Amino acid sequence: MFGIPGKAAVTMTPMAAKQIARLMAKQDSQGLRIGVKKGGCAGMEYTMDYVSSVNPLDEVVEQDGARVMIAPMAQMFLIGTEIDYEMGIVESGFKFRNPNVAEACGCGESIKFKDQ
Repeated sequence: MFGIPGKAAVTMTPMAAKQIARLMAKQDSQGLRIGVKKGGCAGMEYTMDYVSSVNPLDEVVEQDGARVMIAPMAQMFLIGTEIDYEMGIVESGFKFRNPNVAEACGCGESIKFKDQ
């Protein structure tokens, strides 16, 4: 829908694809829908939800058994984003490396997009 024809709007690292595929199997879902919503100290937050069916307006990205759907309202904010999954001693979770982000809050949960 947006972006470069023939190129996925988002990419996943091998760790992220492995974790998403594992979550899909565990939850018996069709994948994870990624979106953005207003909130947090910087103004916007990412959302990730299990889905049982694909919305025809979603952009679907599949890689190594993992499937993410990008909600229509989030597509322009997520073009060029790399989704990673990092495991640490204190916390583990998905990380979004998004070239469209102008700033992020200190807790890492909230973002502000360029030209917002």
